[in-house]
Amino acid sequence: MSNDFGKIVATALIAGALGGGIVYGGTSYLNRNDSGNVQNSGVLSQDNSGGTAKVSNMKVNLSSQSEKAFNSTKNAVVSVINLQKQSDNEDTLGALFGGSSSSDSSSSDNDKLETSSEGSGVIYKKSGNTAYIVTNNHVVEGSNALEIILSNGKKLSATIVGKDSVTDLAVIKVDASKINQVASFGNSDNIKVAEPVLAIGSPMGSEYATSVTQGIISAKKREVAQTNDSGQQIGNATVIQTDTAINPGNSGGPLINMAGQVIGINSMKLSADSSGNSVEGMGFSIPSNEVVTIINQLIKDGKVSRPALGISYTDLSNISEDQQKSILKLPTSVTRGVVVLKVNSDAAVKDAGIKKYDVITEIDGKKMSDQSTLRDLLYKHKVGDTISITYYHNGKEKTGNVKLTKTTTTE
Repeated sequence: MSNDFGKIVATALIAGALGGGIVYGGTSYLNRNDSGNVQNSGVLSQDNSGGTAKVSNMKVNLSSQSEKAFNSTKNAVVSVINLQKQSDNEDTLGALFGGSSSSDSSSSDNDKLETSSEGSGVIYKKSGNTAYIVTNNHVVEGSNALEIILSNGKKLSATIVGKDSVTDLAVIKVDASKINQVASFGNSDNIKVAEPVLAIGSPMGSEYATSVTQGIISAKKREVAQTNDSGQQIGNATVIQTDTAINPGNSGGPLINMAGQVIGINSMKLSADSSGNSVEGMGFSIPSNEVVTIINQLIKDGKVSRPALGISYTDLSNISEDQQKSILKLPTSVTRGVVVLKVNSDAAVKDAGIKKYDVITEIDGKKMSDQSTLRDLLYKHKVGDTISITYYHNGKEKTGNVKLTKTTTTE
């Protein structure tokens, strides 16, 4: 996306401006004749008689697997335009000089829909008169209306079917009558490190729609931090790492294998480390197997249901040492975990005896360091699963079993 990637992932849009000139280099093609002598068949004729230059008639016929993969998918890739209401400037000026402002009424007549940001998406299904497109949640976030631009330049209105901030995925739908190609999903569990891949999308916006870049799989399963709008880490995402060029505007577009199958949805890039050092060739995509699981739920219910404990909590590191000792009564050996701040009336943890100011340190025997770890461990389970929780109550370690209830994530 061109301007709002950091809302979901902290490292997403640290990218600096792209600068510098583009250098076009000439290439000489060397062919061997039947006698084995090397002949120059360059782009420019070497006949210098009269000081003139000529263009060679030689044709280079290349048919690569990457070209075939691109052609099999390119028309299923779209630009996604996020339209948001902007107040009429003239109306605002009128209010300054005593006129009525748009806020004095419903403002619907004075608010204009303008492009707030742009991203990418991929059409993956046609059903009757409807075509479905998967993109990133942050691409459609905050929109008052959506448009897509097909690879042939045609614009269509789109509506949101469902979205999920945890995985940064969303499904939108359009009229299927203009859709001629849909993409298919490959199995992301079968990808290999160093396997060649392509990214297709609209880097820097629809002006560069259907751009394709090529790279390799750098890592099959990489853990990267996710943060909320306040910069607080809310968990970790397991993603595909690739050195394929991914830029703002590529968000929501497909990462495809050489068979033309979608094996990931491009979602983020790392362009600077925590010290501000520039980073190149580190892009990340949501694995297709997870994408399919989430979008099927979004199509069915418009939302994703996940297990919950029914509590509010904070990191133990947010509590002062004095309060850890005086209020939580923790032994000094306990330095990691989450503190229960509130237990809901229907909380699942009540059966385990967990109360306010207890400190949860393990789930199913796996130690927790913070809130994001708790969330990650929970989301490995399904609603209705029973888990064991280790916690401290008044300084004493206890263990109890909890049957997970559900929470719904739509934003």
